[in-house]
Amino acid sequence: MSGRLLPLLPASLMVLALLIKVPTLRRDRGRPLKRTACGLLAVGAPINFLATPSTIAAVNHRTGVVNFSAPLVFGLCTVFSGLCVVLVLQWRGGPPAAVRRATRLTAALFGTATAAIVVLFVIGDAPVERLRDLDTYYATTPWIREMIVCFLAAHTLGTSALTWLCARWLTRAEHALRPLRTGLALIVVAGLMDLAYLAAKWASVVARWTGHDLVYLSTDVAPPLAGAAGLLLGAGFVVPLVGGSATWVALGQYRRLRPLWKALRGFAATQGRTVPLAWWSPLGIRLVHRESVIDDGILALAGWFDPRVRSAAYEAARGRGMSEARAATIADAAVLASACRLKAAAARGSVPEPAAVPEPYRLGRRPLTALAHAFRTSDIVAAARDAAIAGTAERNPDPVGA
Repeated sequence: MSGRLLPLLPASLMVLALLIKVPTLRRDRGRPLKRTACGLLAVGAPINFLATPSTIAAVNHRTGVVNFSAPLVFGLCTVFSGLCVVLVLQWRGGPPAAVRRATRLTAALFGTATAAIVVLFVIGDAPVERLRDLDTYYATTPWIREMIVCFLAAHTLGTSALTWLCARWLTRAEHALRPLRTGLALIVVAGLMDLAYLAAKWASVVARWTGHDLVYLSTDVAPPLAGAAGLLLGAGFVVPLVGGSATWVALGQYRRLRPLWKALRGFAATQGRTVPLAWWSPLGIRLVHRESVIDDGILALAGWFDPRVRSAAYEAARGRGMSEARAATIADAAVLASACRLKAAAARGSVPEPAAVPEPYRLGRRPLTALAHAFRTSDIVAAARDAAIAGTAERNPDPVGA
């Protein structure tokens, strides 16, 4: 069962990516990048499935042509290799004229290779059906031999170009673009595994030319490498599409805000402004609601903010070599953590209410996600929280020595 399901995994990932991209293609039909991406996914999805022995036998039987699957799979793989290179060229961008020239050259090369594969199969003679070792079995047969070499050469060229382009792009991509960098890294690993697959295929074919028998490289070593490469390649194209979408970004923000929301929701409720959400509420509404609860909680705690806590936390962060912006975020998170602890203690009667001040300290305008991260992970913030109720008359908010 696992052997039957494994070829479907790369196809499933590419179908998923295609389903994500089709709605955007309908809105942006004039963009070559969208058309290329959808074309690549549509071509790549069935390849691993069509290359399985059971599917090869079924296609040969249905068409009535012995080894019809060979030019079908080889041709699709060649088209897919060309589309991969074209997609990366357009994805990476650059001067439009240069991108167009590179795209046309790639299309011409791989289009010619695909046509050659079909023509060579037609004029060649492959009367014996081979489900797993066609390339080695016919490695010395006129015209079929050339078809096999054409396929391997085009595939090697396409995979090498794709791997090199993505590796080069990965070294230059901004670290903040995590979905893109993850996708590129997956594509690079997939390319390396595909090159290992091609090395096994080339070795088995060349061995046949020289009178040796390394057919196991083609039948036993190469297929798992191809399956793993297809799976990683599919994931590499899916991750930037899903990870860069507005929904995924909103989900990431929603999850990162959870520590701050959990700490402040009880205080926000005292403001009387929170509105419960239904289970079917969209993610965008949930994100806005969570941000609103946090804002209300911060407003409710304003009277408990202590500038001394901020000053101590800021100096501690700067003393560790942190940037000014990072230190300021940790300082505000420390103020907030201390206020949370004090107000909770006041509700239990452990500490008195603060004296009213004309102008209470206000937090800086920091991104809530950065504030939430510091609130959850910083030991400086944790020290300020622990020191908040060390004494009611004389507290030590300085987290430096904690």
